[in-house]
Amino acid sequence: MIDPKTLAERFPGDFLFGVATAAFQIEGASKADGRKPSIWDAFSNMPGRVFGRHNGDVACDHYNRLEEDLDLIKEMGVEGYRFSIAWPRIIPEGVGRINEPGLDFYDRLVDGCKARGIKTFATLYHWDLPLSLMGDGGWTARSTAYAFQRYAKVVMARLGDRLDAVATFNEPWCSVWLSHLYGVHAPGERNMQAALHAMHHTNLAHGLAVEAIRHVAPTVPVGLVLNAHAVVAGSDSAEDKAAAQRAFDFHNGAFFDPVFKGQYPQSLLSALGEQMPAVEEGDLAIISQKLDWWGLNYYTPMRVADDPAEGAEFPATVPAPFVNPEKTDIGWEIYPSAMGDLVADLYRRYDLPPMYITENGACYNMDLVDGAVDDQPRLDYYAEHLAVAADLIRDGYPLKGYFAWSLMDNFEWAEGYRMRFGLVHVDYDTQQRTIKKSGQWYRDLALQFPRGNHKSA
Repeated sequence: MIDPKTLAERFPGDFLFGVATAAFQIEGASKADGRKPSIWDAFSNMPGRVFGRHNGDVACDHYNRLEEDLDLIKEMGVEGYRFSIAWPRIIPEGVGRINEPGLDFYDRLVDGCKARGIKTFATLYHWDLPLSLMGDGGWTARSTAYAFQRYAKVVMARLGDRLDAVATFNEPWCSVWLSHLYGVHAPGERNMQAALHAMHHTNLAHGLAVEAIRHVAPTVPVGLVLNAHAVVAGSDSAEDKAAAQRAFDFHNGAFFDPVFKGQYPQSLLSALGEQMPAVEEGDLAIISQKLDWWGLNYYTPMRVADDPAEGAEFPATVPAPFVNPEKTDIGWEIYPSAMGDLVADLYRRYDLPPMYITENGACYNMDLVDGAVDDQPRLDYYAEHLAVAADLIRDGYPLKGYFAWSLMDNFEWAEGYRMRFGLVHVDYDTQQRTIKKSGQWYRDLALQFPRGNHKSA
């Protein structure tokens, strides 16, 4: 086991260690204080969508246990908390009336963090689109981008004076491809045309929100959190290498290119451009405004091979076999070096601002035994990936902080409550929180910071 103090020596003294959560996954109280349903409330209640028809009605009851959970974050020794704000609590119909009790909750959250010396990293969108907006087409409708701009403005007008950083979106890949093309996440579409509309309108919403944030709260660093895929060709064949490049353009380029280059990848436009919505005059300039930071969520590589089937839809790839037989309980290959390769590749391809690893962690479903959770494999996963993070800093990449996913076990989207990512175990019957072995290790690491050897930026 890597000693946390030894590992700490590898990071600059002002490196930020944090934990991350998302509103729908932990808050519960789905009908409290004026909140209206999100697309995930509807999706969870449809048979066959979420494991066991689990839903977010109670989740970790964080909405009602805010103070004790903020004490828990403080106890974890971390300096930063990354959380998301629930649009359906703030503007329950997506447009129209602002719901003050919803803003009050996040006031208490932010003030509670400040009182405990914890930096606040807010995400405006972590997938819980107000259900009412589906009447207009949800993310497939351009109007949703403008609704999001107003929502961003409302939140920042209220909280912007106290936030340390804000992200517009979390993992647009999921809310675009996983939700509108693969049908795994809400709203469960399986349609390339719908997905391409959602892609452009999400990118546009990001840009419009950046404008709104800078207008209302110009001192808050604004960024975007992307689950960039570490795309690896399944072999050295020319076909598989070409497939990997197509996969990169589709899974990464669809978001990185418009945001950081002001254009969509040519391969994507050539293959799918006719199915895209109109990219209006000025859209790409709005989308590509300079960001103050970006966040990477990384768990596992994406290995691809060429799909030789005639008429295979772009990017025309099939999954290639894992290289490491070791995988987490959700079935994801463990391959820490891919995280380092990915960051190096992205900085080669794009002019990127400083970064944070905004999510990294592992699913292991060990339960309580005699009041403790021995999740050594999760601890090992963290230690191995943090060693890669330290290598990136050594090699000169502007990595400023790391947020563990997740603070606590929670609603794992389509997997319901059967998959556990937490550093803290949650007993869903009693809502009892228990810090796992990995959580104690991470706390010992985080408690080393901030410390004396600050390296000037």
